[in-house]
Amino acid sequence: MPKLTLEELAKIREKTKRLTTIREGGEYRAKVCVHMGTCGIAAGARSIMNALMKELEERALGDVLLTNSGCAGLCSREPMATVEVAGQAPVKYVDLTEKKIKEIFEKHVLGGRIVTEYALGIGSEKTDF
Repeated sequence: MPKLTLEELAKIREKTKRLTTIREGGEYRAKVCVHMGTCGIAAGARSIMNALMKELEERALGDVLLTNSGCAGLCSREPMATVEVAGQAPVKYVDLTEKKIKEIFEKHVLGGRIVTEYALGIGSEKTDF
């Protein structure tokens, strides 16, 4: 395997730094969580995450938080992602493909319009006791 040059390492470092900044906390207009339990990964969640990272990088967006979680409990509907837009209830999207997540990103994350044909449910699973 050929050795990396200092210039190549610097490029890798800068790219990683930009992607890490995307994932860190702060004020965001939207949050996208890709469910990446073993079932999600087996169903293709990595390609969903990669497609979202590419969208964020190409558009140079710093106000959309991209994160991941473990299994959401619906293994048969993986890959899945949850989109939370400021002022709206979270939406869980299922049976995703790269094409579908790009459409969801454009319409819901950037446009604020839920893509109902890919949505499983709207609202939070949290219960206040």
